[in-house]
Amino acid sequence: MTIEFSADNAVDEHDTDKGYVLEVGSDQRRDLATKWFVLSVVALAIAGVFSVLLVLARMPLIGELIPYADFFHTALVIHVDMSVLVWILAFACVLWSLAGQTGFYLVNRVTLFVLAISTLMMSLAGFMPEAKPLMSNYIPVLEHPLFLTGLVLFGVGIGAQVLTVMSIMPPVGNMISGAGVLRFGLNCSAISALVALWMFGWSWFDLPVQATSELYYELLFWGGGHVLQYTYTLLMMVCWLWLANVTRAPLIMSERVVLMVFLAGLASVFVAPLIYWQYDVTHDLHRPMFTWLMSFGGSLATFPLGLAIYYGLVQTHPETDRQKSAHAATMSSLLLFGAGGVIGFMITGSNVTIPAHYHGCIVGVTLALMGAGYDLLPRLGYPQVNFRLARIQLWTYASGQFLHILGLVWSGGYGVERKVAGAAQELDSFGRVAGMGLMGIGGLISAIGGLLFIIIAVKALSAKAAKARP
Repeated sequence: MTIEFSADNAVDEHDTDKGYVLEVGSDQRRDLATKWFVLSVVALAIAGVFSVLLVLARMPLIGELIPYADFFHTALVIHVDMSVLVWILAFACVLWSLAGQTGFYLVNRVTLFVLAISTLMMSLAGFMPEAKPLMSNYIPVLEHPLFLTGLVLFGVGIGAQVLTVMSIMPPVGNMISGAGVLRFGLNCSAISALVALWMFGWSWFDLPVQATSELYYELLFWGGGHVLQYTYTLLMMVCWLWLANVTRAPLIMSERVVLMVFLAGLASVFVAPLIYWQYDVTHDLHRPMFTWLMSFGGSLATFPLGLAIYYGLVQTHPETDRQKSAHAATMSSLLLFGAGGVIGFMITGSNVTIPAHYHGCIVGVTLALMGAGYDLLPRLGYPQVNFRLARIQLWTYASGQFLHILGLVWSGGYGVERKVAGAAQELDSFGRVAGMGLMGIGGLISAIGGLLFIIIAVKALSAKAAKARP
């Protein structure tokens, strides 16, 4: 297998056959992975546009100038769904395509088309004046037929993709290798996504019809949304291993131990059906049980693996720009995800400390995926990646998000409520204004970092396209 890299980022092509790296062949998998990558970048670009508008809507003075009464909540719905749900699961499809064997090509193409159309439908719904934003946790919605139809289509498409992937995923084998462990981790993430869809269906079946709109969607997405976080976390762990391998960081865990770590991460997923079995969606203990599961079950896998990878990274001195980019992605992901986890134990009441926790964890996942995306582009045949600029982008995005969540934690200490903007935030003291101002500055810096990722990725993709034209 021959892989192209620009001269200043050249590496031994045989490195891709060793350690925690998936092989990228020249068959249908490469074509599918490229198309899924494009969809993930498009979703992140849409989210980036709305993130700027969202931050401006929450900043002191500026937010009060926006004439659109419910602009903040509409922007928040689109931003969250594009930057989390569509971006991460579309990138998951990139990795799933590479991990599987060749097969079901037509089914994969149809699934890709369905998810692209559903993404477009959900985005366009944000421009419908009559669309009512409902801030349900994990998957906020716009109460409009266009958005809801797109969301259902997205769920159906992901379900079809997961079933297809699981049917063509090769076994780990008797001799456990790094690539085999990555395939196992991706299989675990696919199983987790399937269980999440199952929980969404279970909630829908159990929910009373007379429930109000906000309560209905909150309960509908609560259990499955928690399970979906395990899907994201398992994908992040796969990327940690991949990127640490690129930096040549030593890992004190054997492949067999890492495989057991993935099993531990998957074990918490199967607690979800037991919670549903014991406590239905309307039971008083249904939501607290999932909160407890997320608080403690999520650490079973991420803490030991994260600690082992961090130990390897601090001993590593990357030499090439490609290695430095992978090092920056892994280290920043570890730090942001760890910060988000610590903040989770600081939550008291319904204030902006909650989105600080969530942003830290989700941004940790996003940084790992961005780093893997950079390393993956040359393997897909797009060698014009500016890894030096990529490293700047990663730290810009990470530092901006760190300021963002720091401002939220600061404001949360003063009791600023979540999911509100403008005058509703009651920024009537210096502490509250300073905290939300810091949040806004950090958000704008991270938006610049996000824009840089899109620029770098699009430039690499366009360079190959331009080269292919006669």
